[in-house]
Amino acid sequence: MEARDVLKRPVITERSSEQMEYKKYTFEVDTRANKTHVKQAVEEIFGVKVEKVNVQNYKGKFKRMGKHAGYTNKRRKAIVTLTADSKDIELFEM
Repeated sequence: MEARDVLKRPVITERSSEQMEYKKYTFEVDTRANKTHVKQAVEEIFGVKVEKVNVQNYKGKFKRMGKHAGYTNKRRKAIVTLTADSKDIELFEM
């Protein structure tokens, strides 16, 4: 699996912004990617050292539009903790 295919986009919310102080960065990742794939992708793309990866799965929500019904796409989110001596990821700085 390619590194650019594993990471879809950064998750920028109020909570994820607060976690950046502790070198924790949040990404939406491919649903087939495991922790090892995420770690390798972040290290390859951003040139940092990853200490830990936590992964969360989200089910698709049931939605209706008139008589049509279905589910939204399922998602997978990864919270990546960098080592203390790693530099920050510039993508998130404002």
